[in-house]
Amino acid sequence: MRIRWKKLYMGRLPLAPLFIVGVLLGIFAMALGRGTLLDGTGLLDEYSLYRMKYMTVDFKALFIYVLGQRLSVVLVLGLLATTYLGLAADCLAAGWYGFLGGLFLSASLLRYGIKGILLSVVGVFPQCFFYVPAFFLLMAWCEQVCKEVCYRKNVVGKEDGKRILLEALLRLLAIVSIMAAGCLLEGYVNPILMTAFLKIF
Repeated sequence: MRIRWKKLYMGRLPLAPLFIVGVLLGIFAMALGRGTLLDGTGLLDEYSLYRMKYMTVDFKALFIYVLGQRLSVVLVLGLLATTYLGLAADCLAAGWYGFLGGLFLSASLLRYGIKGILLSVVGVFPQCFFYVPAFFLLMAWCEQVCKEVCYRKNVVGKEDGKRILLEALLRLLAIVSIMAAGCLLEGYVNPILMTAFLKIF
């Protein structure tokens, strides 16, 4: 018997609102704990930016490092998606990345004002055009897989099961490809833009 896809997509997780809530919580946390989170850690301080301005970048090593970091997230969330923790992990990941974004934005603004906003934009450009869609596609993929594996009530035949698995793997491969493209930009393009920007910052 085929899956009733309409039922599967009902009650989608509010990932975008959770991300926005995470951003707001990050800003609020920075406002409350500025002494610890900003002054105490040296986050985005002038010394750190000075070192970034004049450092020599090993583009290949940076790309490999970034790719490993991003793929580890895909691996962890992908594995959790096959368990009953999948939906909770999805929600926590959306909120956590929003929280980190809120911390970064507020730290940039508190230290450097309007210039800090420009610093934040350059810091995530141009890889953000790949990371953002890849992130939300990954979240949606994990949600769907979790519902398929753990919460689906309908029984499917062997052929349907193979087709569903193949479709899921192809979607995951597409997501990983988008993320890898973002890693290429972060490893090879962003350092050049960031260094050039810091020289006129």
